[in-house]
Amino acid sequence: MSPAPANVARHLRAAAARTPTACAIAQQTRDGYRRVSFAELEERSNAVARGLLAAGIAPGELALCMVRAGIDLITLTYALFKAGVVPVLIDPGMGLRGFLACVRRTRPTALVGLPLAHAVSLVAAGAFDTVRTRVTVGRRYGWSGPTLHDLERLGAHGAAPLRAPTAGAPAAILFTSGSTGPAKGVVYSHDHFDAQVRLLGATYAFREGDVDLAAFPLFSLFDNAFGMTSVIPDLDPSRPGSCDPARVAAAINESACTTAFGSPAIWRRVAPWCARSGVRLPTLKRVLIAGASVPPALIAALRAVIADGGDVETPYGATESLPVANVRGSEILGETAALTRAGAGTCVGRVVDGMEARVIRIDDGPIAAWNEADVLPRGEVGEIAVRGPVVTCAYHNLPEPTAAAKIPDGEQVWHRMGDLGYFDEGERLWFCGRKAERVETAAGPWFTDKVEGLAAADARVGRCALVGVGPRGAQRPVLVVEGRRDDALAADLRARTGVEAVLFRDKLPVDVRHNAKIHRLQLGPWAEAQL
Repeated sequence: MSPAPANVARHLRAAAARTPTACAIAQQTRDGYRRVSFAELEERSNAVARGLLAAGIAPGELALCMVRAGIDLITLTYALFKAGVVPVLIDPGMGLRGFLACVRRTRPTALVGLPLAHAVSLVAAGAFDTVRTRVTVGRRYGWSGPTLHDLERLGAHGAAPLRAPTAGAPAAILFTSGSTGPAKGVVYSHDHFDAQVRLLGATYAFREGDVDLAAFPLFSLFDNAFGMTSVIPDLDPSRPGSCDPARVAAAINESACTTAFGSPAIWRRVAPWCARSGVRLPTLKRVLIAGASVPPALIAALRAVIADGGDVETPYGATESLPVANVRGSEILGETAALTRAGAGTCVGRVVDGMEARVIRIDDGPIAAWNEADVLPRGEVGEIAVRGPVVTCAYHNLPEPTAAAKIPDGEQVWHRMGDLGYFDEGERLWFCGRKAERVETAAGPWFTDKVEGLAAADARVGRCALVGVGPRGAQRPVLVVEGRRDDALAADLRARTGVEAVLFRDKLPVDVRHNAKIHRLQLGPWAEAQL
């Protein structure tokens, strides 16, 4: 019999009991830092949780959170967990149309947001017609409902809330980035969050007292669960590729960060800036980079400026399942980078303890049961499927995408990552590209990361993307390179990769969350128009 689920917010309570005066969050601002201790974060989130319930928001309700990364967002998220209210987090950077579509599908009954969020909800009232309770983080301008400060006053006294979750009930709905299709709300339970805390701690040896630069906002929740200080840099999380590298480096050095988590787009700016400016990050022992394939040159550049003996880790996973696998920068630079340049794809490492992964034959349709999946032998490229305690079971209000991505296996479920890859002889997992972005030629499929790795072996190539032109099954493979037109380079790349054409474009379109995943499905029609 499975143990009853426990509220993930209990980890904050435990950290506050152990180290009440230690800094839980340091938020970088233009004027310095806002700081809150573990005891203060615990007490403030308790007060907000009591205030939420007093304001009439009931356990089990869906509360859309539209708050900037920082102390208020983390406080509210813990408060919602404690009250049993389900936070809904959608990337605002996906554009208004996509954002409103996500709101319509989710049907939240509460909106907790900045004044601008409430103004948008009034203008686009149809998408927010289920909202009956409003909480304003900041000043209220004419609409109803309490402010965040009102909630704290409402809940200033009383027992510390920590609602026991019902087995299988949603704890949060976190939306995917929508990089290869419409964004989908992933349903998390408290058990999923607990498993993430356990697996991340075991994989990366996070320890109480560590100081983390959390450049992806929700990672701060894991920091606090481990008793780590979370340093939130002054950057726009929807546009990490536009960050000020000097500010990021200052946040690391001023707070003596020992670990960091962020998109490749951030480190593409920080590492070269450090090299040019002669700035080192001597306390930084561990850098986690996730969101897209990480170029070996970036790993080498980062290792050159962080602590002696420090390393870069590249976690592999997805919103639906994290972590899945991991590989260290030292192994990439020492062995797998050369294989990537030879067309092997991108090594994402070995599957972490507690998780399972298999490679199954490529199939664009749903698979009703695991015994109907065709598991491929080592070395053969197929779709990566994973099973384990962090694997989420459904998308919110999306039965068809759920059926397409999940494979029942008795009481458990396998998640189809939508990624293509294979296992090598050393049981390392290699990523070959997204299933939706493979190029289907008359001679068979071409895989993006294999071809792009070959192309990137040429020092003149920065970012590039393989796309297909023409009808599926008879597509022509075309390589799009970021930069100015170079006919000599184009000829060399055609010879090296076998593509039919090479095109050049000033900027490649990327996802809004990490500014790192290339939107190849957008590039395909553009490439066809050029040809």
